[in-house]
Amino acid sequence: MRLLFFIVGLLLPAVAQAGCEGRDLRGDLSPEVQAKAQDELAGILYPEGNHWVATKDDTVLHLVGTMHLNYPQMDAIVERLTPKLIQADAFYFEIRQDEMEAWEKKLAADPSPVLITSGPTLVDLIPEKDWNTLTAAMAERGIPSWMGAKMRPWFLSMTLALPTCIVQNPDGTNGLDARLAKLATDHGIPQYSLESVEDLMAMFDAYPIEEQAQSLARMAGTFQNTEDQIATMASSYFDEKHAEVFVLGRILGQELSGLSAAEFEAEWADFEQQLLIERNANWMAQILEIQDQTAVIAVGAGHFSDDHGLLNQLEQSGYTLKRAEF
Repeated sequence: MRLLFFIVGLLLPAVAQAGCEGRDLRGDLSPEVQAKAQDELAGILYPEGNHWVATKDDTVLHLVGTMHLNYPQMDAIVERLTPKLIQADAFYFEIRQDEMEAWEKKLAADPSPVLITSGPTLVDLIPEKDWNTLTAAMAERGIPSWMGAKMRPWFLSMTLALPTCIVQNPDGTNGLDARLAKLATDHGIPQYSLESVEDLMAMFDAYPIEEQAQSLARMAGTFQNTEDQIATMASSYFDEKHAEVFVLGRILGQELSGLSAAEFEAEWADFEQQLLIERNANWMAQILEIQDQTAVIAVGAGHFSDDHGLLNQLEQSGYTLKRAEF
């Protein structure tokens, strides 16, 4: 998320934006949709809780589910967590802040990792109807269509997934992970990364750009009402219902996309495989190497739930789990 904010700030003109005014869509859901969501949630392991303690012998892991966006409620959360977390021997984040800063400096000099620098651009790769839909979404965010055409599909998709009021907020990346990184720094606690920026770039570029463009075209209709979508996500997060974020995201996303259920599920499965399942597996290989110490694992809350979630994988590895105060 911080990477996205940095790149957008680098490429787009500074525009003063009012604060986000999105609303929580959960109250607007029909009884049928609410029932469908509850049915799906009933089958998901560890659907709630943003702070869990995993214990095995002399190893204690505080798993803290973060959100990468900045909300004032996070100050009180950090205050509540501080007495426990400052006792840790190490903090583990998705990517350490200093590593991100170093990569940002490289990107400022060479933005090619996120831009199409040769060959066809997106306007050549995406059908006109879908490109017009994307162009309208870009216009709402102050992105010229010629600039969007040069963005790599994954980067344009991530940019359009957030409303401008968040992306162009100078404090937008001061989420819970950034606050916890500062806490660790202030108390001299070592910090480690579970992946590198290069790992993320390789993941985003795992598919040929033509396939990425086709996927972006199919999902063009989902970049609507993003302020409401973000508000709904944040409300679920602060209610500590992280699985609900994904269940509602899938249900609402299909409605917005205009795709058939089968088409949308295929897109969603690719997203889940790439951003959740594979990353969780890679992180677990490192987490299981932590022995005989107390550590904080601060990663996006969406990585906690379901069979492939970190919590279930830890339980399957012999850890005892207990939900803790958040």
